[in-house]
Amino acid sequence: MPDQYDVVIIGGGPGGYAAALYGASAGLRCAVVEKDRVGGTCLHRGCIPAKQLLEAAHVRRTVAHAADFGIEVGEARVNWETTIERKRSVVEGLWKGLSGLMKGRKIDVYEGTGTFRGGGTVHVARNDGSEVTLEGDAVILASGSVPRTIPGFDVDGRYVLTSDELLDMTELPRTAAVIGGGAIGCEFASTLADVGVQVTILEGLPKILPGLDGDVANVVVRSFKKRGIEVRTGVKVTGHEPAGDVTRIQMEGSEPLEVEKVVVSVGRRPLSDSLGLDGTGVEVDERGFVKVDQTMRTSVEGVYAIGDLVATPQLAHVGFAEAIVAIKDILGETAVPVDYGKVPWAIYCHPEVAFAGHSEESAKEAGFDVAVSKHQFRGNSRAQIIGETDGLVKVIAEKRADGTAGTVLGVHMVGPWVTEQLGQGYLAVNWEATVDEVAHFIQPHPTLSELFGETFMALTGRGLHG
Repeated sequence: MPDQYDVVIIGGGPGGYAAALYGASAGLRCAVVEKDRVGGTCLHRGCIPAKQLLEAAHVRRTVAHAADFGIEVGEARVNWETTIERKRSVVEGLWKGLSGLMKGRKIDVYEGTGTFRGGGTVHVARNDGSEVTLEGDAVILASGSVPRTIPGFDVDGRYVLTSDELLDMTELPRTAAVIGGGAIGCEFASTLADVGVQVTILEGLPKILPGLDGDVANVVVRSFKKRGIEVRTGVKVTGHEPAGDVTRIQMEGSEPLEVEKVVVSVGRRPLSDSLGLDGTGVEVDERGFVKVDQTMRTSVEGVYAIGDLVATPQLAHVGFAEAIVAIKDILGETAVPVDYGKVPWAIYCHPEVAFAGHSEESAKEAGFDVAVSKHQFRGNSRAQIIGETDGLVKVIAEKRADGTAGTVLGVHMVGPWVTEQLGQGYLAVNWEATVDEVAHFIQPHPTLSELFGETFMALTGRGLHG
């Protein structure tokens, strides 16, 4: 007889384990099928290791400028093997903590590959060679995604890398090209440049960080150029030709670029092809994403899909939110759908980027008459104290008929630690607060967050410092 559960979840990444933890806390008996280790791409090959390497780059940058604060130190040299070992230690500690948490909630974890067989049936080919069949009153598909590749750049681990290989690289190259100037590509470029690698970003679109508010993106571009990161936009790469320790990247209409490593960062594709969905009734679009409604239900009753498997922002915290929506629906509770136009975004390059809601460009495209306020970090006392003055806070609000600023449409930030400052901006956007309401709140002094408050106060027509 199959093992019986309230919920069977295929995939133990952020969406999958969040669904299990939330469901178990509500009294549901949950099983998770994971072919690797719980935590998924985010913990083992994505968010966490990438940010650990970014932090190492931040430390080197700080040490390199220590003399500005009167601290005399030697040259800031990088021991990359130690950096990678610390990354592994952090990941291992978090994995053990997550595993313990799931065990404490009495969640059964099956190590193996899960295949959906229709109804509530999931077949598991265990890593030890055995097989088992699970039955769930509900099934949640959360198998995640894998890096996309491009023609002419077969991943070999020597010349051509994806995020998977880069995050385990034990020796730094002297030169590297990052193909793709999106959020992840810019994070990788920023990390490599700050640890001494000569980096070139190759982006096919007219600008890097497409979709970002123009004022915010311009700050990042200027910072990259100051730090020696070459940004080439509007280029089409066609392949590469290895030549000893380097390889030559071919581009249409340009001379080849010679580098030691090529990092392909052109997005991720859903990992739906291994789920066995053919003939089950679960609908999949032409890109491989599972189709769902606003409560994460698929086209089959009792079957849900969440995380990178669906065509929503590929962010771990979006996966968490979708997991909660799915479990609430399974429980028969009222689930508040995720408003994807207002989710918080964080990009951890230097300088950091964080935003929620409309950019100035998208608000105008949506037909809003807007009021805009922006303030630079260079006038902020805490930013001057820490020596990080590049950046700004920008608020976009709907302009009322009388010309005053009304409902907050978007908050966009670039600069020091803005990923840790976005919380109140995200709340303002999602609660559809007005500018007057947000400007009323006191910001502690001296803090970086004062700039947030100042930007709102200026929209009321009565700013203090600008």
